[in-house]
Amino acid sequence: MDRFSCQFVNIGVRQCRTFWITGHNLFVVQTDSRKNRCQSVGNSLCPKGKIKDVAVNAHIPPDYLLRICERLGPLLDKEIPQSVLGVQTLLGVGRQSLLRAAKDFRHTLWKGSAFAALHRGRPPELPVNYGKPPNVVHILSARQLTGCGRFSHLFPTSTYQHMKMHKRILGHLSSVYCIAFDRSGRRIFTGSDDCLVKIWATDDGRLLSTLRGHSAEISDMAVNYENTLLAAGSCDKVVRVWCLRTCAPLAVLQGHSASITSIQFSPARKGTTRYLTSTGADGTICFWQWHANTMKFKDRPVKFAERSRPGVQISCSSFSSGGMFIATGSTDHVIRIYYLGSESPEKMAELESHTDKVVAVQFCNNGDRFVSGSRDGTARIWHYHQHDWKSLVLDMATKMTGNNVASGEDKVTKLKVTMVAWDRYDATVITAVNNFLLKVWNSSTGQLLHSLSGHDDEVFVLEAHPFDQRIVLSAGHDGNIFVWDIDKGTKIRNYFNMIEGQGHGAVFDCKFSPDGQHFACTDSHGHLLLFGFGCNKYYEKIPDQMFFHTDYRPLIRDANNYVLDEQTQQAPHLMPPPFLVDVDGNPHPTRFQRLVPGRENCKDEQLIPQLGYVANVPSSSQEGLSKVLMSVMR
Repeated sequence: MDRFSCQFVNIGVRQCRTFWITGHNLFVVQTDSRKNRCQSVGNSLCPKGKIKDVAVNAHIPPDYLLRICERLGPLLDKEIPQSVLGVQTLLGVGRQSLLRAAKDFRHTLWKGSAFAALHRGRPPELPVNYGKPPNVVHILSARQLTGCGRFSHLFPTSTYQHMKMHKRILGHLSSVYCIAFDRSGRRIFTGSDDCLVKIWATDDGRLLSTLRGHSAEISDMAVNYENTLLAAGSCDKVVRVWCLRTCAPLAVLQGHSASITSIQFSPARKGTTRYLTSTGADGTICFWQWHANTMKFKDRPVKFAERSRPGVQISCSSFSSGGMFIATGSTDHVIRIYYLGSESPEKMAELESHTDKVVAVQFCNNGDRFVSGSRDGTARIWHYHQHDWKSLVLDMATKMTGNNVASGEDKVTKLKVTMVAWDRYDATVITAVNNFLLKVWNSSTGQLLHSLSGHDDEVFVLEAHPFDQRIVLSAGHDGNIFVWDIDKGTKIRNYFNMIEGQGHGAVFDCKFSPDGQHFACTDSHGHLLLFGFGCNKYYEKIPDQMFFHTDYRPLIRDANNYVLDEQTQQAPHLMPPPFLVDVDGNPHPTRFQRLVPGRENCKDEQLIPQLGYVANVPSSSQEGLSKVLMSVMR
């Protein structure tokens, strides 16, 4: 153990007391400066000499100085708290020093000219201890002078406190596990356990269309990069593809023998050749080739069966930003990489570092790195180096130091990763853990930066802001939706999905709009929740419950699994505009019927719902009803 000494002059000017600390023991030493010798009471470590008993200090116990040092820190923390709470040291510097003063904690403030400086061609980053958000006049003046500016200067994270819930719409009869925006951000797609996919308007929340055809729960959805197709996978083992312009079904893809677990459109462009991939609970991955101009799909996919043992499922997949690689995670603990740069997709690697099921994989936004999360309590950041895939391990058992330890660290004994995500510029990786915590990691070093607590149940939704690297959205089965600042490790805004008379609704999926001005969520009760900046006056014009009267009508299927409406014998997309009804099937008032596409300019008498079969209508009324239907169809 190292020895430290501190001297206190207490006897005249020629004698002093020296305290020697060895371990936790304190020894009192008398030094006679005239004879230049040191004497100790009860210690053989001092220079040899005659030991004198100092009776006046007999009351000092051996651990006296240690106890003084232990009390110094807490007393100083009450007056001037340290920057990293809970770290106990006598040797700290700066804001951790025992000699720190209040002036060391003053916020930095820049003059207007400081914002006009450039560092390596970019505006300077604000220091961590910068006070209030900078003056917007200084920011705009600097941008005008230099021609560039930092988004974080102009748009502080506190701005996201002003995002509010504009509308909660009941649009499905069962839980909604899937949600997606189109590439323009003007339409929202929801996929539910009631077998329906619905299309909504982002700006005002109108129900635009219902896509029917699936016979089981919707498990995943994807929009192609040209923004022309919507694909939905289901537990009925089928992938259906619709045209976003006409809502016509373009393909029914049947290549799996079990539920679809994920679907992805490849970003890669090879002439007019495109790929849609689907993974299944049957342990297979299918690559469906389609033509960009004709939007025709090949009947047979390129298929890889990866069932190493009975019961193995491919649970997740993710494309690289360029679309040449796709990574999949399986319940057999294996990550598989496929390459699409050849004439036909081919398997490139199998990575077997995890020791339990791989539940999430996500490629970074720029580059060849991807992160995988497993039930073994680790996440791994993979990168390709020297013809091999190497990984950086993120151990979920890692804790923050000091008092920054989150309250949920010890809730469970076996830690599992439930979801992973990258920030917009790939500087950090965020992992959700089954102890209800979110952990933020440096993606280059693997250092744990923050542990974020707030959720009371498992989190299965992590969504990074589309262009603000500071912002991440999380949602879980506890009904909470959090907006986080992952730079500072702080909570910006919290929404709780409380449903009157039914308790809270678990939130199953969330997505940001491409412009970052909105985000939308779905829950366990069939709701669509719309959030955004500004007022909600346009959303006040729509009802709280929106269904079409044709949503749950029986369907008939042909040999290729295409569907027709049983009552009208028409394809669903060719039927007349439906009527808008509530959850019980009761028609909404006339003013709401004009919200349905195709009914905006109808006369009032054409907006009176006639929901029964024509065959059951009295013959005297059939002619008038036919005229109404024909005018609507035009």
